[in-house]
Amino acid sequence: MNSHDIQRSIDAVWRMESARLIAGLVRIVRDVGLAEELAQDALVAALETWPGNGVPDNPGAWLMTTARNRAIDRLRHLRLREQKHVQLAYELEQWQRDVDMRSDELLDDTVGDDLLRLMFIACHPVLPQESRVALTLRLLGGLETGEIARAFLTSEPTIAQRIVRAKRTLAEAQVPFEIPRRDELPERLSAVLGVIYLVFNEGYAATSGDDWTRPALCEEALRLGRVLTGLMPLASEAHGLLALMELQASRLPARIAPDGTPILLLDQDRMRWDRLLIGRGLEALHRAEQLGGALGPYAVQAAIAACHARAATAAATDWTRIVALYGALAQIAPSPVIELNRAVAVSMASGPAAALPLVDALHDEPKLAGYHLLPSVRGDLLFRLGRLDEARTEFERAAGMTANARERALLEARAASCR
Repeated sequence: MNSHDIQRSIDAVWRMESARLIAGLVRIVRDVGLAEELAQDALVAALETWPGNGVPDNPGAWLMTTARNRAIDRLRHLRLREQKHVQLAYELEQWQRDVDMRSDELLDDTVGDDLLRLMFIACHPVLPQESRVALTLRLLGGLETGEIARAFLTSEPTIAQRIVRAKRTLAEAQVPFEIPRRDELPERLSAVLGVIYLVFNEGYAATSGDDWTRPALCEEALRLGRVLTGLMPLASEAHGLLALMELQASRLPARIAPDGTPILLLDQDRMRWDRLLIGRGLEALHRAEQLGGALGPYAVQAAIAACHARAATAAATDWTRIVALYGALAQIAPSPVIELNRAVAVSMASGPAAALPLVDALHDEPKLAGYHLLPSVRGDLLFRLGRLDEARTEFERAAGMTANARERALLEARAASCR
Protein backbone atom coordinates (compact mmCIF):
# COMPACT_ATOMS: atom_id res chain seq x y z
CA MET A 1 0.00 0.00 0.00
CA ASN A 2 1.53 3.33 -1.07
CA SER A 3 1.59 6.50 1.02
CA HIS A 4 -1.45 7.96 -0.75
CA ASP A 5 -3.52 4.83 0.03
CA ILE A 6 -2.31 4.93 3.65
CA GLN A 7 -3.40 8.57 3.93
CA ARG A 8 -6.83 7.74 2.54
CA SER A 9 -7.13 4.84 4.98
CA ILE A 10 -6.21 7.07 7.91
CA ASP A 11 -8.79 9.66 6.81
CA ALA A 12 -11.45 6.98 6.55
CA VAL A 13 -10.57 5.46 9.93
CA TRP A 14 -10.63 8.88 11.58
CA ARG A 15 -14.07 9.66 10.18
CA MET A 16 -15.41 6.34 11.46
CA GLU A 17 -13.63 6.17 14.82
CA SER A 18 -13.07 9.73 16.06
CA ALA A 19 -16.48 10.08 17.72
CA ARG A 20 -16.18 6.78 19.58
CA LEU A 21 -12.59 7.55 20.50
CA ILE A 22 -13.47 10.94 22.01
CA ALA A 23 -16.48 9.46 23.79
CA GLY A 24 -14.36 6.74 25.39
CA LEU A 25 -11.67 9.22 26.41
CA VAL A 26 -14.16 11.61 28.02
CA ARG A 27 -15.33 8.79 30.28
CA ILE A 28 -11.70 8.33 31.37
CA VAL A 29 -10.34 11.89 31.68
CA ARG A 30 -13.65 13.67 32.39
CA ASP A 31 -12.69 16.68 30.27
CA VAL A 32 -14.07 17.25 26.76
CA GLY A 33 -11.22 19.51 25.63
CA LEU A 34 -8.52 17.15 26.92
CA ALA A 35 -10.25 14.15 25.33
CA GLU A 36 -10.26 15.90 21.96
CA GLU A 37 -6.55 16.78 22.33
CA LEU A 38 -5.66 13.18 23.17
CA ALA A 39 -7.65 11.93 20.19
CA GLN A 40 -5.75 14.35 17.93
CA ASP A 41 -2.46 13.12 19.46
CA ALA A 42 -3.44 9.57 18.55
CA LEU A 43 -4.20 10.69 14.99
CA VAL A 44 -0.76 12.32 14.72
CA ALA A 45 0.80 9.09 15.97
CA ALA A 46 -1.10 7.16 13.30
CA LEU A 47 0.13 9.55 10.60
CA GLU A 48 3.69 8.97 11.81
CA THR A 49 3.48 5.22 12.34
CA TRP A 50 1.11 3.64 9.84
CA PRO A 51 2.91 4.66 6.62
CA GLY A 52 5.90 2.59 7.78
CA ASN A 53 4.19 -0.25 9.66
CA GLY A 54 0.91 -0.48 7.76
CA VAL A 55 -2.67 -0.01 8.99
CA PRO A 56 -3.30 -2.26 12.03
CA ASP A 57 -5.97 -4.98 11.92
CA ASN A 58 -8.11 -3.06 14.44
CA PRO A 59 -7.32 0.63 13.83
CA GLY A 60 -9.97 1.83 16.29
CA ALA A 61 -8.47 -0.18 19.13
CA TRP A 62 -4.98 1.04 18.15
CA LEU A 63 -6.09 4.66 18.33
CA MET A 64 -7.79 4.10 21.70
CA THR A 65 -4.75 2.36 23.18
CA THR A 66 -2.43 5.11 21.91
CA ALA A 67 -4.65 7.90 23.24
CA ARG A 68 -5.06 6.13 26.59
CA ASN A 69 -1.30 5.77 26.93
CA ARG A 70 -0.84 9.45 26.12
CA ALA A 71 -3.38 10.28 28.84
CA ILE A 72 -1.48 8.21 31.40
CA ASP A 73 1.84 9.83 30.43
CA ARG A 74 0.36 13.31 30.63
CA LEU A 75 -1.13 12.74 34.06
CA ARG A 76 2.13 11.29 35.37
CA HIS A 77 4.01 14.40 34.31
CA LEU A 78 1.56 17.03 35.56
CA ARG A 79 2.73 16.61 39.20
CA LEU A 80 -0.68 17.62 40.50
CA ARG A 81 -1.15 17.11 44.23
CA GLU A 82 -4.91 17.03 44.41
CA GLN A 83 -6.22 13.65 45.44
CA LYS A 84 -8.77 13.54 42.61
CA HIS A 85 -5.97 13.56 40.04
CA VAL A 86 -4.05 10.87 41.89
CA GLN A 87 -7.21 8.79 41.96
CA LEU A 88 -7.84 9.45 38.28
CA ALA A 89 -4.33 8.29 37.38
CA TYR A 90 -4.91 5.14 39.43
CA GLU A 91 -8.24 4.53 37.67
CA LEU A 92 -6.58 4.97 34.30
CA GLU A 93 -3.95 2.38 35.06
CA GLN A 94 -6.57 -0.02 36.41
CA TRP A 95 -8.67 0.56 33.31
CA GLN A 96 -5.66 -0.14 31.10
CA ARG A 97 -5.08 -3.49 32.80
CA ASP A 98 -8.77 -4.37 32.48
CA VAL A 99 -8.89 -3.47 28.78
CA ASP A 100 -5.77 -5.53 28.05
CA MET A 101 -7.63 -8.57 29.39
CA ARG A 102 -10.77 -7.97 27.31
CA SER A 103 -11.50 -8.96 23.75
CA ASP A 104 -11.89 -6.32 21.07
CA GLU A 105 -15.59 -7.17 20.84
CA LEU A 106 -16.15 -6.23 24.48
CA LEU A 107 -14.28 -2.97 23.95
CA ASP A 108 -16.59 -2.11 21.05
CA ASP A 109 -19.68 -2.79 23.17
CA THR A 110 -18.58 -0.35 25.88
CA VAL A 111 -17.70 2.31 23.34
CA GLY A 112 -21.24 2.27 21.97
CA ASP A 113 -22.62 3.15 25.40
CA ASP A 114 -19.96 5.84 25.84
CA LEU A 115 -21.14 7.60 22.70
CA LEU A 116 -24.71 8.01 23.88
CA ARG A 117 -23.46 8.98 27.35
CA LEU A 118 -21.34 11.79 25.93
CA MET A 119 -24.26 13.00 23.84
CA PHE A 120 -26.29 13.58 26.98
CA ILE A 121 -23.31 15.16 28.74
CA ALA A 122 -22.63 17.59 25.89
CA CYS A 123 -26.33 18.46 25.81
CA HIS A 124 -26.21 19.65 29.44
CA PRO A 125 -28.75 22.40 30.34
CA VAL A 126 -25.88 24.67 31.41
CA LEU A 127 -25.31 25.26 27.66
CA PRO A 128 -27.65 27.15 25.33
CA GLN A 129 -29.57 24.82 23.00
CA GLU A 130 -27.67 25.75 19.84
CA SER A 131 -24.32 25.38 21.61
CA ARG A 132 -25.28 21.92 22.85
CA VAL A 133 -26.10 20.78 19.34
CA ALA A 134 -23.04 22.40 17.73
CA LEU A 135 -20.61 20.91 20.27
CA THR A 136 -22.09 17.44 20.01
CA LEU A 137 -22.11 17.51 16.22
CA ARG A 138 -18.46 18.51 16.20
CA LEU A 139 -17.31 15.90 18.72
CA LEU A 140 -19.60 13.00 17.94
CA GLY A 141 -21.29 13.60 14.63
CA GLY A 142 -18.18 13.46 12.49
CA LEU A 143 -19.08 16.86 11.01
CA GLU A 144 -16.62 19.61 10.26
CA THR A 145 -17.28 23.15 11.49
CA GLY A 146 -18.25 24.28 7.98
CA GLU A 147 -20.79 21.46 7.64
CA ILE A 148 -22.35 22.38 10.98
CA ALA A 149 -22.53 26.03 9.90
CA ARG A 150 -24.43 25.05 6.77
CA ALA A 151 -26.82 22.91 8.82
CA PHE A 152 -27.55 25.94 11.04
CA LEU A 153 -27.65 28.32 8.03
CA THR A 154 -25.07 30.52 9.72
CA SER A 155 -21.37 31.42 9.40
CA GLU A 156 -18.43 29.14 10.18
CA PRO A 157 -16.80 31.59 12.67
CA THR A 158 -20.08 31.76 14.60
CA ILE A 159 -20.18 27.99 14.99
CA ALA A 160 -16.49 27.84 15.93
CA GLN A 161 -17.07 30.39 18.71
CA ARG A 162 -20.06 28.45 20.01
CA ILE A 163 -18.02 25.26 20.23
CA VAL A 164 -15.12 26.92 22.05
CA ARG A 165 -17.47 28.61 24.53
CA ALA A 166 -19.37 25.35 25.10
CA LYS A 167 -16.19 23.45 26.02
CA ARG A 168 -15.12 26.22 28.37
CA THR A 169 -18.54 26.38 30.02
CA LEU A 170 -18.63 22.62 30.64
CA ALA A 171 -15.16 22.77 32.20
CA GLU A 172 -15.96 25.77 34.40
CA ALA A 173 -19.28 24.28 35.54
CA GLN A 174 -17.49 21.03 36.48
CA VAL A 175 -20.23 19.01 34.81
CA PRO A 176 -20.18 15.38 36.05
CA PHE A 177 -19.16 13.11 33.18
CA GLU A 178 -21.74 10.44 33.66
CA ILE A 179 -25.07 9.73 32.03
CA PRO A 180 -27.78 11.85 33.70
CA ARG A 181 -30.34 10.35 36.03
CA ARG A 182 -33.47 9.11 34.28
CA ASP A 183 -35.47 12.08 35.55
CA GLU A 184 -32.89 14.44 33.98
CA LEU A 185 -33.06 12.92 30.51
CA PRO A 186 -36.22 14.69 29.24
CA GLU A 187 -34.75 18.19 29.59
CA ARG A 188 -31.81 17.15 27.40
CA LEU A 189 -33.76 15.02 24.95
CA SER A 190 -34.61 17.80 22.50
CA ALA A 191 -30.95 18.67 21.92
CA VAL A 192 -29.93 15.00 21.62
CA LEU A 193 -32.68 14.42 19.06
CA GLY A 194 -31.52 17.52 17.18
CA VAL A 195 -27.98 16.18 16.99
CA ILE A 196 -29.03 12.75 15.74
CA TYR A 197 -31.34 14.41 13.19
CA LEU A 198 -28.59 16.63 11.78
CA VAL A 199 -26.08 13.76 11.68
CA PHE A 200 -28.58 11.73 9.67
CA ASN A 201 -29.29 14.64 7.33
CA GLU A 202 -25.58 15.07 6.61
CA GLY A 203 -25.39 11.39 5.77
CA TYR A 204 -28.52 11.49 3.60
CA ALA A 205 -27.42 14.53 1.59
CA ALA A 206 -23.78 15.50 2.21
CA THR A 207 -23.16 19.24 2.21
CA SER A 208 -19.66 18.87 0.77
CA GLY A 209 -17.21 16.38 -0.66
CA ASP A 210 -17.23 14.06 -3.65
CA ASP A 211 -20.12 11.81 -2.57
CA TRP A 212 -23.78 12.79 -2.49
CA THR A 213 -24.49 10.58 0.51
CA ARG A 214 -22.48 9.38 3.51
CA PRO A 215 -24.23 6.13 4.47
CA ALA A 216 -22.02 5.52 7.52
CA LEU A 217 -23.45 8.66 9.16
CA CYS A 218 -27.00 7.49 8.43
CA GLU A 219 -26.23 4.10 9.96
CA GLU A 220 -24.74 5.67 13.08
CA ALA A 221 -27.72 8.01 13.48
CA LEU A 222 -30.11 5.08 13.09
CA ARG A 223 -28.16 3.07 15.67
CA LEU A 224 -28.31 5.93 18.16
CA GLY A 225 -32.00 6.47 17.47
CA ARG A 226 -32.76 2.82 18.15
CA VAL A 227 -30.71 2.85 21.36
CA LEU A 228 -32.46 6.04 22.45
CA THR A 229 -35.97 4.65 21.99
CA GLY A 230 -34.89 1.70 24.12
CA LEU A 231 -33.60 4.06 26.80
CA MET A 232 -36.73 6.27 26.68
CA PRO A 233 -39.55 4.07 25.36
CA LEU A 234 -42.28 6.56 26.28
CA ALA A 235 -40.69 9.55 24.48
CA SER A 236 -42.95 10.03 21.47
CA GLU A 237 -40.56 12.33 19.60
CA ALA A 238 -37.74 9.79 19.89
CA HIS A 239 -40.00 7.33 18.06
CA GLY A 240 -40.99 10.08 15.63
CA LEU A 241 -37.36 10.78 14.76
CA LEU A 242 -36.58 7.07 14.44
CA ALA A 243 -39.57 6.69 12.10
CA LEU A 244 -38.34 9.56 9.95
CA MET A 245 -34.81 8.16 9.71
CA GLU A 246 -35.96 4.59 8.95
CA LEU A 247 -38.25 5.83 6.16
CA GLN A 248 -35.67 8.17 4.66
CA ALA A 249 -32.91 5.56 4.89
CA SER A 250 -35.09 3.12 2.95
CA ARG A 251 -34.47 5.25 -0.16
CA LEU A 252 -30.67 5.27 0.06
CA PRO A 253 -30.14 2.31 -2.32
CA ALA A 254 -32.13 4.13 -5.02
CA ARG A 255 -30.64 7.61 -4.55
CA ILE A 256 -27.40 7.02 -6.44
CA ALA A 257 -26.70 5.52 -9.87
CA PRO A 258 -23.86 2.97 -10.27
CA ASP A 259 -21.55 5.77 -11.46
CA GLY A 260 -22.30 7.88 -8.36
CA THR A 261 -24.72 10.27 -10.07
CA PRO A 262 -27.56 11.46 -7.79
CA ILE A 263 -31.08 10.24 -8.61
CA LEU A 264 -33.86 12.59 -7.52
CA LEU A 265 -36.97 11.35 -5.72
CA LEU A 266 -39.34 11.39 -8.68
CA ASP A 267 -36.88 9.44 -10.84
CA GLN A 268 -36.03 6.72 -8.33
CA ASP A 269 -36.79 3.04 -8.88
CA ARG A 270 -39.06 2.37 -5.93
CA MET A 271 -38.47 -1.36 -6.23
CA ARG A 272 -35.02 -0.61 -4.80
CA TRP A 273 -36.43 1.02 -1.66
CA ASP A 274 -35.74 -1.11 1.42
CA ARG A 275 -39.09 -2.59 2.46
CA LEU A 276 -37.74 -3.75 5.84
CA LEU A 277 -36.77 -0.18 6.77
CA ILE A 278 -40.14 1.10 5.53
CA GLY A 279 -41.90 -1.41 7.77
CA ARG A 280 -39.77 -0.36 10.74
CA GLY A 281 -40.43 3.29 10.01
CA LEU A 282 -44.20 2.89 9.78
CA GLU A 283 -44.17 0.88 13.01
CA ALA A 284 -42.15 3.60 14.81
CA LEU A 285 -44.52 6.28 13.46
CA HIS A 286 -47.50 4.31 14.77
CA ARG A 287 -45.80 4.06 18.17
CA ALA A 288 -45.18 7.84 18.22
CA GLU A 289 -48.84 8.47 17.42
CA GLN A 290 -49.96 6.01 20.11
CA LEU A 291 -47.89 7.97 22.63
CA GLY A 292 -49.68 11.19 21.66
CA GLY A 293 -46.86 12.62 19.56
CA ALA A 294 -48.58 12.81 16.18
CA LEU A 295 -47.99 16.58 16.04
CA GLY A 296 -44.34 16.50 17.10
CA PRO A 297 -42.03 18.01 14.46
CA TYR A 298 -40.21 14.73 13.77
CA ALA A 299 -43.43 12.72 13.68
CA VAL A 300 -44.96 15.14 11.16
CA GLN A 301 -41.88 14.84 8.95
CA ALA A 302 -42.13 11.08 9.31
CA ALA A 303 -45.76 11.26 8.22
CA ILE A 304 -44.62 13.12 5.09
CA ALA A 305 -42.00 10.44 4.42
CA ALA A 306 -44.69 7.80 4.95
CA CYS A 307 -46.77 9.36 2.15
CA HIS A 308 -43.90 8.71 -0.22
CA ALA A 309 -43.24 5.23 1.18
CA ARG A 310 -46.86 4.16 0.74
CA ALA A 311 -47.08 5.38 -2.88
CA ALA A 312 -46.29 2.67 -5.42
CA THR A 313 -45.27 5.31 -7.96
CA ALA A 314 -44.37 9.00 -7.91
CA ALA A 315 -47.65 9.79 -9.67
CA ALA A 316 -49.62 8.01 -6.93
CA THR A 317 -48.19 10.20 -4.16
CA ASP A 318 -50.79 12.03 -2.06
CA TRP A 319 -49.33 15.51 -2.60
CA THR A 320 -52.40 17.25 -1.18
CA ARG A 321 -51.84 15.53 2.17
CA ILE A 322 -48.13 16.39 2.01
CA VAL A 323 -48.99 20.07 1.50
CA ALA A 324 -51.27 19.94 4.55
CA LEU A 325 -48.59 18.23 6.64
CA TYR A 326 -46.01 20.86 5.67
CA GLY A 327 -48.53 23.51 6.66
CA ALA A 328 -48.86 21.88 10.08
CA LEU A 329 -45.09 21.59 10.38
CA ALA A 330 -44.70 25.29 9.58
CA GLN A 331 -47.00 26.08 12.52
CA ILE A 332 -45.15 23.76 14.91
CA ALA A 333 -41.56 24.60 13.92
CA PRO A 334 -41.49 27.69 11.67
CA SER A 335 -38.55 27.69 9.26
CA PRO A 336 -37.87 29.12 5.79
CA VAL A 337 -36.59 25.68 4.74
CA ILE A 338 -39.96 24.16 5.65
CA GLU A 339 -41.69 26.88 3.62
CA LEU A 340 -39.47 26.04 0.67
CA ASN A 341 -40.33 22.35 0.98
CA ARG A 342 -44.02 23.23 1.22
CA ALA A 343 -43.69 25.20 -2.02
CA VAL A 344 -42.25 22.09 -3.72
CA ALA A 345 -45.23 20.06 -2.51
CA VAL A 346 -47.63 22.77 -3.74
CA SER A 347 -45.98 22.62 -7.17
CA MET A 348 -46.66 18.88 -7.32
CA ALA A 349 -50.24 19.20 -6.07
CA SER A 350 -51.31 22.36 -7.93
CA GLY A 351 -48.65 23.03 -10.54
CA PRO A 352 -45.49 25.18 -10.75
CA ALA A 353 -47.38 28.42 -11.33
CA ALA A 354 -49.03 28.10 -7.91
CA ALA A 355 -45.71 27.47 -6.19
CA LEU A 356 -43.53 30.14 -7.83
CA PRO A 357 -44.93 33.07 -5.77
CA LEU A 358 -44.28 31.08 -2.58
CA VAL A 359 -40.65 30.59 -3.56
CA ASP A 360 -40.24 34.22 -4.66
CA ALA A 361 -41.52 35.32 -1.24
CA LEU A 362 -38.44 33.65 0.29
CA HIS A 363 -35.99 35.58 -1.90
CA ASP A 364 -35.01 38.08 0.82
CA GLU A 365 -34.99 35.59 3.69
CA PRO A 366 -31.56 36.11 5.38
CA LYS A 367 -31.20 32.49 6.44
CA LEU A 368 -31.53 31.35 2.84
CA ALA A 369 -28.99 33.82 1.45
CA GLY A 370 -26.41 31.08 0.83
CA TYR A 371 -28.82 28.15 0.58
CA HIS A 372 -28.35 26.55 -2.82
CA LEU A 373 -31.70 24.75 -2.80
CA LEU A 374 -33.59 28.06 -3.07
CA PRO A 375 -32.34 28.84 -6.62
CA SER A 376 -32.43 25.11 -7.40
CA VAL A 377 -36.14 24.86 -6.61
CA ARG A 378 -36.88 28.10 -8.41
CA GLY A 379 -34.97 26.82 -11.45
CA ASP A 380 -37.05 23.65 -11.48
CA LEU A 381 -40.30 25.61 -11.34
CA LEU A 382 -39.19 27.91 -14.16
CA PHE A 383 -38.08 24.90 -16.23
CA ARG A 384 -41.50 23.30 -15.84
CA LEU A 385 -43.11 26.60 -16.88
CA GLY A 386 -41.01 26.69 -20.06
CA ARG A 387 -39.00 29.76 -18.98
CA LEU A 388 -35.72 28.09 -19.88
CA ASP A 389 -33.35 31.07 -19.90
CA GLU A 390 -34.41 32.06 -16.39
CA ALA A 391 -34.24 28.44 -15.26
CA ARG A 392 -30.69 28.08 -16.59
CA THR A 393 -29.60 31.17 -14.63
CA GLU A 394 -31.06 29.74 -11.40
CA PHE A 395 -29.47 26.31 -11.89
CA GLU A 396 -26.08 27.90 -12.57
CA ARG A 397 -26.42 30.06 -9.46
CA ALA A 398 -27.33 27.01 -7.37
CA ALA A 399 -24.36 25.06 -8.78
CA GLY A 400 -22.03 27.85 -7.73
CA MET A 401 -23.39 27.79 -4.17
CA THR A 402 -23.16 24.08 -3.34
CA ALA A 403 -20.00 22.54 -1.91
CA ASN A 404 -20.95 19.01 -2.95
CA ALA A 405 -19.30 17.90 -6.18
CA ARG A 406 -22.03 15.45 -7.20
CA GLU A 407 -24.81 17.94 -6.61
CA ARG A 408 -22.88 20.62 -8.49
CA ALA A 409 -22.54 18.32 -11.50
CA LEU A 410 -26.26 17.55 -11.38
CA LEU A 411 -27.18 21.24 -11.30
CA GLU A 412 -24.77 22.05 -14.11
CA ALA A 413 -26.34 19.28 -16.19
CA ARG A 414 -29.78 20.74 -15.51
CA ALA A 415 -28.53 24.16 -16.55
CA ALA A 416 -27.14 22.71 -19.78
CA SER A 417 -30.49 21.05 -20.52
CA CYS A 418 -32.06 24.53 -20.64
CA ARG A 419 -29.98 25.65 -23.61
